[in-house]
Parts: sequence; structure tokens; C-alpha cells
Amino acid sequence: MDVLQLFGQADAIGRAVALLLLLMSVASWVVILWKAWLLRRAGADVARATAAFWQAPSVVDARERVAGVDRDALVLPLVDATQAQPAGSLAAAGDRSQQLTRVLRDALHAVLDKLQFGQVLLATVGSTAPFVGLLGTVWGIYHALAGIATAGQISIDKIAGPVGEALIMTAAGLAVAIPAVLGYNIFGRRIGRIEADLEGFARDLRELVVHHADATGFAAPGSPAAGAA
Repeated sequence: MDVLQLFGQADAIGRAVALLLLLMSVASWVVILWKAWLLRRAGADVARATAAFWQAPSVVDARERVAGVDRDALVLPLVDATQAQPAGSLAAAGDRSQQLTRVLRDALHAVLDKLQFGQVLLATVGSTAPFVGLLGTVWGIYHALAGIATAGQISIDKIAGPVGEALIMTAAGLAVAIPAVLGYNIFGRRIGRIEADLEGFARDLRELVVHHADATGFAAPGSPAAGAA
């Protein structure tokens, strides 16, 4: 008996469970394939972009070099965040070190949100698909036993077939959940490595800009030092 025959013999609830598992499987595989491509490219781009930045003679030239290799805009937002904030705004309040900490933190969070997109879906599918399959199994067994009771005859042939078909739902739930869980864990480790690289770059970038400001006597617009000047 093939899948189409099983689907045709199921009732409305059984079909709904099967369709839900199919949708969960398709969605998780789309995310898995997309994130595998994205994170592989992102890891290489972050390494190239940070290397290009530190090899540049100036921040302006460094930004141009980063823009040329940072295809997913993971490092460039951090560089752009170091620009001086408009005078007279709360973003320009405090000294330069406080401004950089705030804007780099916000830029880093935005970049990490891009990298973590899809992780919630994988976690949801991995945790709920077995229970959805179990629901289909329980309902299928109930439906089979109800049919046997209505027929008034009990035999191993009439029990084994319908119950075996119902148990397929459990296997289907596991088949949907296992790739999602594996993808979530593998991508989580990759995102963690990229996050560590970006956090390290953000700290080094902050120190560079702060030290450059101290060396040149620069004061951010709206800061007390600027007012005193």
C-alpha cells in the first residue's frame, strides 16, 4: 500500500495531520538549505571583510574594501555605526566611548537577527513534529479500532493493517523532526562562531575609534568636551 492509498483511506483529521507534517517538512528543508548556503558564505565574508578592514590605510578606505567583500552586509553595519551622531540628539549624548558602545551594540544585534532568522522555525518543527505524528497515530488507531468494533469481527489481519498504517504517522513525525533538530544545532554552532568574530571585531573597532578620537582631540557633537571647546 503506497502513501497515496493511505492518504485516500484516512479521514479528515488524518489527512490534516499528514498535510501539516508535509508543510513542516518542506518549510524546515527550505530553511535548512538556505541557512547552510547563507552561513557558509557569511563565515567566509566576515573573515575576508575584517582582514580587508585592518589592512586598509584609513577608515574611509577600509569601508570601501569591506563593502566590496561583505555581500550580506554583516561587517559593514558595524563600520557605519562608528560615524558621529547628529548634534542635538540623544544619540550624541555622553562621551564618544558611550556612543560607540551603544551604536555598535545595536548594529551587532541587527546583524545577529539576520543570521538567526529561521532558527525559531527549526526549533518549533523539531519539538512539535513528533507530537503531531503521535496525534495522527493515536487518531488512526482509534479510527481502526472503531471500524473493527463496528464490523463485529476481531482478527489479527484486521488489526495489524490499520494499526500499522497509523504507526506510520509516528515515523513521519520523527522523519520531519530529526533534520530540523540537527539543522538547529549545527547552525547554532556556526552562528556562535560568527557572532564571536563579529563581537571581537566590534570591540577592536570601538577601541580604534576611541583611541583615534583621543589622539586627535576629537569630541563628539553635543558632548561636554565639545561644549567646553
